[in-house]
Amino acid sequence: MGTFFVGAIVVGVVCFSIRSMVRDRRNGKSGQCKGDCTHCGGHCH
Repeated sequence: MGTFFVGAIVVGVVCFSIRSMVRDRRNGKSGQCKGDCTHCGGHCH
């Protein structure tokens, strides 16, 4: 029973992470510079 709860928590964390990455992607934020192109010189777009 404990394994089920731990597995459910892990699945929840993974889903939250994926949802956050999708939202960032839709808002134009790259994984490299987070939408602030002063750090990457504008090469992320």
